[in-house]
Amino acid sequence: MPDTEPLAALDERYSSAQATAADWSDAVTALARAEVYWLTTVRPDGRPHVTPLIGVWEDGALHFCTGAEERKAKNLRSNPHVALTTGCNTLREGCDLVVEGEAVRVSEERRLRRLAGVWEAKYGTEWHFDVANGVFVHGAGEALVFAVAPRTAFGFGKGEPYGQTRWRFTGSG
Repeated sequence: MPDTEPLAALDERYSSAQATAADWSDAVTALARAEVYWLTTVRPDGRPHVTPLIGVWEDGALHFCTGAEERKAKNLRSNPHVALTTGCNTLREGCDLVVEGEAVRVSEERRLRRLAGVWEAKYGTEWHFDVANGVFVHGAGEALVFAVAPRTAFGFGKGEPYGQTRWRFTGSG
């Protein structure tokens, strides 16, 4: 999905009087720079599972990886709908972001090699991945790679002005 401008709307119920809807381009910059994201998946019995992880913004989507037998990968087998969050742990400054969408497996090796380069450029050589058989290979393990193109995203501006922006993407609910 390209980095297109979604429809933005300020939720005035949760925003300061002088707030305006945040620009998606600013959200993309923050998503790309974030070092830690929180992934929420749903267990087969309906209970949520939340875990921190690293990821990259590329090609209009957030990407993350996980071992095939980790809880999040198991959850994605039965329900690909996820939320990824990032932001800062302060009350009066910064912006928290939530991206909702569907985790889609990435297995095309050329794309995986490009993503591996993006991961290493962002996080350093500690996070070097080789690519083989449609997965990342790192140390003794393999990791599945997923892309989450936003269907809906939220930005929570903290500090004056406080603002809550909802971005809807074409064709999203």
